Amino acid sequence: MKIRYDKDADAIYIRFQDGEYEVSKEVDEDVILDFDKKNKLIGIEILDVSDKIPAKNFMDVTFGISQ
Repeated sequence: MKIRYDKDADAIYIRFQDGEYEVSKEVDEDVILDFDKKNKLIGIEILDVSDKIPAKNFMDVTFGISQ
């Protein structure tokens, strides 16, 4: 998984797997899901992210994995 923040675009992109997107679907205002040819989710883009997530939280990302 890769997370990239573009300060100039004020957008964050969360990529779950490599591959090229085939279809993008806007599921909420400024939230876009990218799917590959097999309809697998490869990434999520959030636009105007500073309006939705406080900037200080970009520096403190925590992942929890449970099995």
